[in-house]
Amino acid sequence: MEEIERELSMTRLLTLTGAGGSGKTRLAVEVARDLVGTYQDGAWLVELAPISEEILVPKAVAETLKVPERPTEPLTDTLTQVLRSQESLLILDNCEHLLDACARLVDKLLDLCPRLRILATSRETLGVEGEIRWVVPPLSVPEREPTPPSEELEGYESVRLFVERARGRDPSFSLSPKNALAVAEICSRLEGIPLAIELAAARAGTLSVEQILQRLEDSLKLLRGGSRTQMAKHRTLRGALDWSFELLSEDEKELFRRLSVFAGGWTLEASEAVGARGDVEEGEVLDVLSGLVDKSLVVARERQESGVRYRMLEPIRQYALERLEERGEGEEARRRHATFFLALAEEAEANLRGPEDVEWLESLEREHDNMRAALSWALEREEAELALRLAGVLGTFWQAHGHWSDGRKWLEATLAGDKRASAAARIKALEALLWMTYDQFDLNRMEAVAQEAMELSAEAEIDSSLAASIRIMLACPAWIGGDYERGKELLEESLTLSGEAGDKVMIAEALFQLGAQRMALATARGQRSSTKRASPCAGR
Repeated sequence: MEEIERELSMTRLLTLTGAGGSGKTRLAVEVARDLVGTYQDGAWLVELAPISEEILVPKAVAETLKVPERPTEPLTDTLTQVLRSQESLLILDNCEHLLDACARLVDKLLDLCPRLRILATSRETLGVEGEIRWVVPPLSVPEREPTPPSEELEGYESVRLFVERARGRDPSFSLSPKNALAVAEICSRLEGIPLAIELAAARAGTLSVEQILQRLEDSLKLLRGGSRTQMAKHRTLRGALDWSFELLSEDEKELFRRLSVFAGGWTLEASEAVGARGDVEEGEVLDVLSGLVDKSLVVARERQESGVRYRMLEPIRQYALERLEERGEGEEARRRHATFFLALAEEAEANLRGPEDVEWLESLEREHDNMRAALSWALEREEAELALRLAGVLGTFWQAHGHWSDGRKWLEATLAGDKRASAAARIKALEALLWMTYDQFDLNRMEAVAQEAMELSAEAEIDSSLAASIRIMLACPAWIGGDYERGKELLEESLTLSGEAGDKVMIAEALFQLGAQRMALATARGQRSSTKRASPCAGR
C-alpha cells in the first residue's frame, strides 16, 4: 500500500490493474481511507460496475460528489467547474467495460482541474497520457515444499485473509498444527487470489479445511457465496471471470480458451503453435496475447535466461478450460499442444550431447509440466506413437536431472499401451527405460527390456546406430549380472556397428562401457571372497 501511495504522489492518474477477484477495489479503498486526511476536499469512490452505458459515467461521478445537473450545461462541464478549485482524490472503480467514456472524462478533468488526482481500478489501463499502471499482485502464499511451520504461516497475506474470513463464519476457527498444512495448500492452490480465498473461507463451519481442499479440484463450483450486498460478479469467482470474459473480443476469447491447455506456463512460440486457428493466424497471436496480458487474464514474466514466459493463475486456467470444452475445441488444442512439445523435445535431444546441453536441459525442465500434460493426453487418447516418441526422447533429460521415478513411470505407461506403434519408437522408449532401470539397479527389468528391444529389432529394419545401441542395452545387464565375456562380446559388436555408421556418440558410449566392464571384471577378480556386487557403470 505504501508503494501505491508513493506512486500516487508522483502522478495524477494511477490505475490499479489485475484479474477479476485480485483485490483491486479493496486495495483502492484502503489507500483512500489512509490518504483521506491529506486531501482538503476528501476522497470519493465512484462505483461503475452497475453502469452499462457510457453516457452514464459523468452522471455516476456527479451523483457520488452530489453535484446537481444544470439544464443548460453538459454534465462534464459542470463537474469540471466544481472540481477545478478542489483538492480531491477521485476513485473510479471497475472501468474496464467503460474504457472510452472513462478515458474521455478523466482526460478532461485532469486537464482542467490541477489539484485533482484520480485512482482508477480496471482489468486494463485507460490509455490516458500520463497514466501509470500498477499491477495488483496476488497475496503472498506459502511455499508448498517445504511447508513452513504453523506458527510462521500467518506471516503470509493469503493465510491471514483465510483465517480472518473463516473466523467470520466460525468464531471458533483457529490456525493449528492439525489444519495448517491444508490451509497452506488451499492458499497455494488458489494462487493468492483474494476473492477466491475469501469464498473458500466462507465454507468454514460447513466444511472442514480438509474438505474445502479436496473440493478445490473444481474450484469454480466451490467458490461461490459471499455477502448478499455484493454485486453478483463478486459473489462467485465464476461471476468475476464471466464479467472479464464477456469484455473480450472474439479473437481474444478464442485464444484465451486455447491457452488453457498449457501447464506451468508457455512461450510465445508455443502460444503461436497452439493458439493459431480460425480467424487468429499465427502472426496475429502476439497482438491478441498482448491484449489478454493487458486485460489481466494472462501474466507475463520476463526471465533473463529464457525471455518472457506467460501463464494463467490456476483458477483462471480452470475457467478458460471449461470454456474450451464447452465449445468442443479441447481435442484439437491438446493435439496441437502435444505435437508442439514432441517437436521441442526431439530438437532438445539432438542437442543434449553438444556444447549447449545445459541450456537445452534447462529448457526441458521449464517445460516439464507441459511434457507431462502432453504424455497424459496421448495415453488417454491411445496415441501410442506420439506417447512413445515423446517418452523416448525425454529419457536423457529425466536421467540427467534426476527424475528417475517420474521418468520410469511414464516410460512404463507408454510401453504398456497400444502395441501398434512403430518398432523404432518402441525401441527408443525401451532404450530410455533401460537406463532408468540401470540407475535403479533393477537387473531383472533391464534384462527384460533389452531382450524385448532385440526381438523388435529382428522384426523391423533398423540402421547400424540403433543396432549398436541395442547391443549396448544387452551388454549392460549381461556384465552387471556377472557374464563379463558376453558383455564384452556385445560391446565389441556395438563398437563395430557404430564405426560402420560413423556415429561418434555411440562409439564413445561403447568404449566407455568396455572400460567400465573391464574395471568391474578386475574388481571382481580381486574380491572373489566378497559378496559385494561390483557397482554398475555411471551410465550416460
